Amino acid sequence: MARAKRGFKARRRRNRILKQAEGYFLGRKNRFRQAVEVVRHGWEYGYVSRALKKRDFRRLWIVRINAAARISGTSYSRLISGLKKANIGLDRKILSDLAVVDPAGFQAIAKLASGKTA
Repeated sequence: MARAKRGFKARRRRNRILKQAEGYFLGRKNRFRQAVEVVRHGWEYGYVSRALKKRDFRRLWIVRINAAARISGTSYSRLISGLKKANIGLDRKILSDLAVVDPAGFQAIAKLASGKTA
């Protein structure tokens, strides 16, 4: 009687993990036990980083908006407050993009937010 090996499904499971471990250093890329450990940690780091990426981008947008607002003669907090009062519904991503790509357009929006006519 031949011993029962796990065969195709086990090999497919191992190869799937080893495929994801490509590019790791030394045994981490070709030893299954080590590969499982680093790949699972990689998944955890990826999960956390997807949330951190959103946080980091928001911080970047705020820094850009603040820099452009100060060139326009106001501060970030006053600008955001003025935009809310003027019912201008632009989010920080769009405002940041405007500040970088179209500074004149951003200044016009900043004037509207400050209550001065453009």
